[in-house]
Amino acid sequence: MTYIPNSIEARDVASLVHMQTNLRTHQRQGPDVIVRGEGCRVFDDSGREYIDATAGLWCASLGFGSERLAKVAYEQMRNLGYYHLYRHRSNEPAIALAETLLELAPVPMARVVFQCSGSEANDTAIKLAWYYWNAVGKPQRSKIIARRMAYHGSTCAAVSLSGKPDMHAGFGLPFAPFKHTEFPHYYRRHEPGETQEEFSARMAEALETLIQAEGADTIAAFFAEPVMGAGGAILPPRGYFERIQAVLRKYDILFVADEVICGFARTGEMWGCQTFGIRPDMVTSAKALSAAMQPISAVLVSERIHAAMLAQSDKFGNFAHGYTYAGHPVAAAVALEVQKIYAEIDIVGRAKRLGAVLQSALGRLKAHPLVGDVQGVGLILGMELMRDGEGRIPFDAALNVGARVEAAAKRHGLLIRVVGDRLVFAPPLVIEAAEIEDVGQRLERALDDVAQDLGCEGALR
Repeated sequence: MTYIPNSIEARDVASLVHMQTNLRTHQRQGPDVIVRGEGCRVFDDSGREYIDATAGLWCASLGFGSERLAKVAYEQMRNLGYYHLYRHRSNEPAIALAETLLELAPVPMARVVFQCSGSEANDTAIKLAWYYWNAVGKPQRSKIIARRMAYHGSTCAAVSLSGKPDMHAGFGLPFAPFKHTEFPHYYRRHEPGETQEEFSARMAEALETLIQAEGADTIAAFFAEPVMGAGGAILPPRGYFERIQAVLRKYDILFVADEVICGFARTGEMWGCQTFGIRPDMVTSAKALSAAMQPISAVLVSERIHAAMLAQSDKFGNFAHGYTYAGHPVAAAVALEVQKIYAEIDIVGRAKRLGAVLQSALGRLKAHPLVGDVQGVGLILGMELMRDGEGRIPFDAALNVGARVEAAAKRHGLLIRVVGDRLVFAPPLVIEAAEIEDVGQRLERALDDVAQDLGCEGALR
């Protein structure tokens, strides 16, 4: 493509590197430049309107613009635009936000450690797991287990934790201490006649087998998202976390719940831990913590972890960890105001009520010839594209069905997330019922377009 000199597209191609993007293709294709947001909708530089059905990157929980939050940021910048939490310094917004998070925690927690992103939060939780076992005299417990297809971030340790080989390729990753157990995708991976409970038991047995093979006394922690976000909005099968937690307790392995996507009502409860009965030693959070209006994340640590942190501080004279912008007063002030908004609009009740609408509006598309399965909870949902849904026969990967549906949806003014041949939906929590119905209609038109093309190609059963 030839760009107009000095156009915004030409300037982008000449200057920016885009994450999770084919860089060579981008040189030819250029960007879609988003210039404005309003509620659940965004507008590009040509004036086209789109419903963003994944809240940006799962994070714009209050939509794409807020005068109220802009005023909070402005006033905080005027008063104290920056200060740090190093060497006994503090600021009131960070203190108030930490107090609020401890009140909201899904299980009793002792302290809050602030960072700037979900990746940093998980990186910090990894360090704290190692810090804990060193404090109690078991430094050999250094291995961390996560799950295949899980996503926990892009920093070197967090991406090693992530079970996505495409994010390791070419970087010399993952690091050695990181191990991965089974991907608990019931629809795709259950054996004929196997119930969800039986599948969950098999997943727990696989975890225990891995622990025994590695040596239980070498395992520091297990990380899991309540709902696997970038893995495709994969819900845990019935009984999964009950059985997994029994294995972790048996071997005294720390459990870190990655609530970066699920936290703050996404699953129909304030935390995914509450939805699925998880009792973690640490909780990581980000994204909807500030409704994505400011970069901020937090790790909530239990008394067990905090006691070890105190002991190590006694030993070494310093808790030698931190980030320049951790607990940034502007980010903390905005996140605190977001929590106030959540309380005012009853965000949990809203997610429950509108979650039922989402499950209905998109669930009816299970009858579509391209769709094999639809599963969701609260305002997060995954839709499996299959050549034969009942027989669980996938499309040939060369057909790129998921990418084709994504492109067709965009033509119909709908932005969705695609993971292989799985469509993912996690709209802003302020979406209205009529907008959800609109999402379903736009998606159905996109599916029809692709089905027609595939039929012409002879690729449908």
